[in-house]
Amino acid sequence: MRLPRTSGVLLHPTSLPGPHGSGDLGAAAYHFVDWLLSAGQQLWQMLPLGNIGAGHSPYASPSAFAGNVLLIDLADLSANGWLGVDDLDPPHAFAAGRIAFEVVVPWRIERLRSAARAFEATASAELRADFTRFCATHAGWLDDWALFAALSECRAGKPWCDWEAPLAARDPAALAEARVALAEALAFHRFCQWRFFAQWRSLRSYANARGVRIVGDIPIYVAYHSAEVWAHPELFDLDSERRPRAVAGVPPDYFSATGQRWGNPLYEWSAHAKEGFAWWIERVRGTFELVDVLRIDHFRGFTQYWEIPATEPTAVHGRWRAGPDTALFDAIATALGPLPIIAEDLGIVTPDVTALRKRFGLPGMLILHFAFAEGSGNPYLPHRHDHDAVVYTGTHDNDTTLGWWATASAHERAHTCAYLGSDGREIHWDLIRAALASVADTAIVPLQDVLGLDGAHRMNTPGDAEGQWAWRFDWRQVGPEHAERLGRLTRLYGRTPEASATVAAEANFSSPAASDRR
Repeated sequence: MRLPRTSGVLLHPTSLPGPHGSGDLGAAAYHFVDWLLSAGQQLWQMLPLGNIGAGHSPYASPSAFAGNVLLIDLADLSANGWLGVDDLDPPHAFAAGRIAFEVVVPWRIERLRSAARAFEATASAELRADFTRFCATHAGWLDDWALFAALSECRAGKPWCDWEAPLAARDPAALAEARVALAEALAFHRFCQWRFFAQWRSLRSYANARGVRIVGDIPIYVAYHSAEVWAHPELFDLDSERRPRAVAGVPPDYFSATGQRWGNPLYEWSAHAKEGFAWWIERVRGTFELVDVLRIDHFRGFTQYWEIPATEPTAVHGRWRAGPDTALFDAIATALGPLPIIAEDLGIVTPDVTALRKRFGLPGMLILHFAFAEGSGNPYLPHRHDHDAVVYTGTHDNDTTLGWWATASAHERAHTCAYLGSDGREIHWDLIRAALASVADTAIVPLQDVLGLDGAHRMNTPGDAEGQWAWRFDWRQVGPEHAERLGRLTRLYGRTPEASATVAAEANFSSPAASDRR
């Protein structure tokens, strides 16, 4: 499904400013939509919206369906009367420019628990009815998630395979007993999902009404310690003790000399095929409840995936195995129709990967940071681009453009400057211009590049489990010139509707004072 010629900005909501330790779905998110509009942008690309997992990664979520409770706007809970004003004042200073997960997570969870108790005690009949409808509508995944999360909390996060045998095996009597014993905890987790989805609907509606669409992200794999693997072990490649026989990753590549050992369990694709890929269809359907366009991470793994023995410490000693290929996407297309999906086809791209992508009309990805290490035949160079693609300066897995430039080889620098006609002094704007000028239908730029931030502001370093996913910006870093310059280039290269052309001149979006227009 071909996307119109357009552009947008990559920023995960946790990177937004705000007083409560991490970005959320509150006032700053609405203000960012306004800022995008002022810059002539029609897309807001995000990372996966699920709860974070190991290493605080949104790509290692304990649920394929549940929303990230750290994104819940606490001010909204206060406005509903479920938190007091004092509850919104953090008792300690949160780290500037970074998410201090070790203090932010427990502080936010404590307030969510207080709000859930207040809701139970004081909610109106109308709100209770809305909550009940939400729980019924999403029971297919919510019931398993709430019970899994409650059981996991009681066991200090111990992997589900190490729980008491009846619970690990999902013995019906044991599950029934747990639901009674953990009734309050189940209500809490359902409450959190209700509020996340309600707040998200409001934000997405606000964005859509202003011509901004949300580009979401779906990881190809789920975490082993997740509600899905616990509830549906037959769909995953597990041994007789329900532990991963092999795990996911990629072989050595641009990012890592030893490859990446992600550790996720692999799928038992034959079991998915037997059920008509029903689980995957529901996963894609559920994600499109939240987003307008969907990026599928590691598209390469649907043709062939890298199987790493679970006992191996790195990804070096793995092997390629055949994936579901066209069968999965035929099933999704039959059930859901044509969908605006972006295929993350980076890394080792063989002809079968390209054939699968083109058969279903899915645009691939082009990264300008990868374009200048070789000669004129490099497929990432703009003169080699195709229309059915999304071009990026870099992604969340890349360094910022200034960080990339600081470590680029002399050859890369010389080739970049010669190709772009640049002196390198504003290399981030040179690459932004190249992305927007590309014939690729869609161009996405990380906010760090728009703001000209160096490698200290990088979001993630693949293969490094520590200190990732924590970056946040501050509105003081954003001046009116950023939106004005991005908007001017966007209009110049035909990526913005005429209606957006005058917005930047009508308001100063360097301050969030008037941003919350809900």
